[in-house]
Amino acid sequence: MIAKPCGSLAVQLLICCTLMLVFADPVAPAPAPAPAPTTRSFRWDVEYIMWAPDCQQSVMIGINGKFPGPTITANAGDRISVEVTNSLHTEGLVIHWHGIKQIGTPWADGTASISQCPINPGETFTYEFVADKPGTFFYHGHFGMQRAAGLYGSLIVNGTDEQKEPFADEYDGELNMLLSDWYHENVYAQAAGLDGKDKHWQWVGEPQTLLINGRGQFDCSLGINRDRRACDRRKTDAFCKEEDKSERCELIRRSECGPFCEASQCAPVVFDVQPGKTYRVRIASTTSLSALNVQVQGHKLTVVEADGNFVAPFDVDDIDIYSGESYSVLLKTDQRQLPYWISVGVRGRKPKTLNALAILNYTNSKSGWPAGVPPATPAWDNVTRSKEFTYKIKARAGTVRPPEAVDRRIVMLNTQNWVKGHIKWAINHVTLSLPATPYLGAYYYGIEAIAFDATAESPDTYDQSYDIEKPPDAQAPEAQSPTAVSDRVYRITHGTVVDVVLQNANALEKGVSESHPWHLHGHDFWVLGYGDGLYNHDRDSKALDTESPPLRNTVVLFPHGWTVLRFVADNPGVWAFHCHIEPHLHMGMGVIFAEGMEKLRELNVPREAMMCGQATKAVVPLAPAMAPSPPSP
Repeated sequence: MIAKPCGSLAVQLLICCTLMLVFADPVAPAPAPAPAPTTRSFRWDVEYIMWAPDCQQSVMIGINGKFPGPTITANAGDRISVEVTNSLHTEGLVIHWHGIKQIGTPWADGTASISQCPINPGETFTYEFVADKPGTFFYHGHFGMQRAAGLYGSLIVNGTDEQKEPFADEYDGELNMLLSDWYHENVYAQAAGLDGKDKHWQWVGEPQTLLINGRGQFDCSLGINRDRRACDRRKTDAFCKEEDKSERCELIRRSECGPFCEASQCAPVVFDVQPGKTYRVRIASTTSLSALNVQVQGHKLTVVEADGNFVAPFDVDDIDIYSGESYSVLLKTDQRQLPYWISVGVRGRKPKTLNALAILNYTNSKSGWPAGVPPATPAWDNVTRSKEFTYKIKARAGTVRPPEAVDRRIVMLNTQNWVKGHIKWAINHVTLSLPATPYLGAYYYGIEAIAFDATAESPDTYDQSYDIEKPPDAQAPEAQSPTAVSDRVYRITHGTVVDVVLQNANALEKGVSESHPWHLHGHDFWVLGYGDGLYNHDRDSKALDTESPPLRNTVVLFPHGWTVLRFVADNPGVWAFHCHIEPHLHMGMGVIFAEGMEKLRELNVPREAMMCGQATKAVVPLAPAMAPSPPSP
């Protein structure tokens, strides 16, 4: 007798499906949505302050009443929002986030007349951008010479699980060193001298003091120095109550009693470390003029990062660092448990400025002060030594290599010239003069024809008969070319692979050629090579390094030499490329890359960043223009 089925067909199917679910492999849960990026918000009031960074009080620019500006610390991928209020009263300002690519946010690059209008006195502008990768960066003013007036601070971007730094597990703690130089003459007088005509032209000269994290000591040394007076260490008890208005206390409050007064603004910088550890020392230079050398008494340094990019580690006794550059070095606290000097001195120019000194202090040290003479800076004019350090910097294994095919090569001759009684720096006989209307806004609203000279581009090369070993007035007649003042740009189609050859030449004075640190906004580039003398493409291109070239955003051009770099124009925007020495940029040493303007309509350029110059004079309300056609290759 055949048994009847237990229940209806529907019930049987339900039981069957249930058994299948019980015995089947567990189903993987749906992936969790990616967490929203963290937004780190800041509110800054930029104002004039009275400060004594080197024990001499003067007017400078501070943020929220202090100098240097606050350190921003974020993680890679975080969104940073900085609400900046201009309380300077008499001048505009912008802030450049040095080393941040500003992908999709070119208006936040913080370059006056290039990416945005200056923030007017009393106005507020909010910078919003993504910290695109980990590394050691900084920020600074990019209007006039405000960087030299003290408008700068550190920007540290930490690695994450998604963007892990390959040496992240090799150190136990971090130290941060922001280097700068300081002038007692204010930047307005400096600019007036640089703008002077004929015999009224005046060079800024050498800085009075070098600063470490905004602190230095004018005209005295913290260490034992045979030919310079030491700072007076006896004034350690100088302290005044807030209500004490005596002349003595006013002197103390101005920090003019010396670096050892209590709460002095020029007190020695002390880095406390524990023995038997490894520290990552982040070093960035925002100097106005000086190339610097950094060394830590009795300790080796292992270089692991340059400009936010990983490099093949190598050991050195000291490093040379040019304005605009940043490094991370690993330092092992494996010496006797004593305090040690950190010494920073001038390179590349005959120094008239004392070394800056800080202290590396082992926390269980029984000695309160380093012994002996601080390390001596290498000879200022030993360029060979600087080259040896620079040439050691190679990309870490795994770094993306540059494209092999190049679409455009721009050769830039770097000269110093007289222009209608003024001394200017020029590239291919063109000295940069910025327009009143930001280039980015002019392209976005389609008014470039009236905003700047858009009738032609800046020249891609120069007459190769120019003799780089001679001053301009000693050139053969066929090589002489008048220097033009221009606001023209280089138009670059999106996706173009560009090689730039920086060619240094003699300045106005016979036998003089200077080092220039060149910084590119909006990009990293591969440094393919360096050389002495005149670059010859047929000969020198064969020796360029395309296997392990380091990625940088700032590169040095050595005297009477050349440097070749390569970048991909993959970031639509208008980007400055210029010497990072403040007086040199003021005198016209820079160019402008208008990149991917055919894709500008894809960006949401904020109107408030562009309403100045010709943009305020339009008869009809401005609206984004149709995308211009790309330039011819």
